Amino acid sequence: MRYLIFVTLIWAFSFSFIGEFLSGSIDNYFAVLIRVSIASLIFLPLTRFRGIPRTLALKIMLIGSIQIGIMYLFFYHSFLYISVPEVILFTIFTPMYVTLVYDGLKMQFKPLYLISTGVAVLGAYIIRYHAINSEFIIGFLLVQGANIAFAIGQSGYKKVMESYPTISQKEIFGYFHFGAFFVSLIAFLLFANLEKTSPSLLQWGILLWLGCVASGVGYFWWNKGACEVDAGVLAIMNNALVPVGLLMNLLLWGSKTNLTLLLLGSIVIAFSLWLHSFFMRYYARQKDF
Repeated sequence: MRYLIFVTLIWAFSFSFIGEFLSGSIDNYFAVLIRVSIASLIFLPLTRFRGIPRTLALKIMLIGSIQIGIMYLFFYHSFLYISVPEVILFTIFTPMYVTLVYDGLKMQFKPLYLISTGVAVLGAYIIRYHAINSEFIIGFLLVQGANIAFAIGQSGYKKVMESYPTISQKEIFGYFHFGAFFVSLIAFLLFANLEKTSPSLLQWGILLWLGCVASGVGYFWWNKGACEVDAGVLAIMNNALVPVGLLMNLLLWGSKTNLTLLLLGSIVIAFSLWLHSFFMRYYARQKDF
């Protein structure tokens, strides 16, 4: 649990750093590639290339390519369509995806989760009740794509590592970043705007922090922490950074937003999370009988 808490504090800064300093001025594909490349270099000397089952290495690479490779592509582009507070708030859907994906990997289906998900969507609608447009919808869907990719990655990692309890995660986590690197490199070569690949000194500093701390150390500790808690705790911890990230962005950067609708929509979304937790406990009781 301590890993999840510490990483939550680290990631609370990432939203604002990306939205306020990188998005729009630096090519997103370039920013993702640099961030993932730095994280890969950090874990390269720690990675064990001999004695690791090939299937395990490939699975970890696949997980990394989804959890941060594909996720970052969705995530960075969302800032072009919606505000930083909205991006932060809409990550609140991730716990639902975590439980749905993890249960899917366990070959289980729990229909009551569709109710809590629907309530969360209602909360998102309330936030932009008077300003629903194509850009908002695109931004919202991009964040959900990022949420789903992130949920698939951490749930998949937890499920895979349950089968390899004696493997040192530090020695195999490099494969996670290598998988993300290949996805980021392909996306950069295909879609990058080379005219926006000259960061300022400040932007280089932010990219270095994101690559070393938020991605390099952050994802290792997060996925390691995910293996130490049950799926329910993992799902709830995915939302711990939402209030911290929102408060920091609103206070430090004074982002313009309709606070009344933001508050009302946040309450509805928070209720959906409580409802989701209630359904989780309900299914747990059913399993005991």
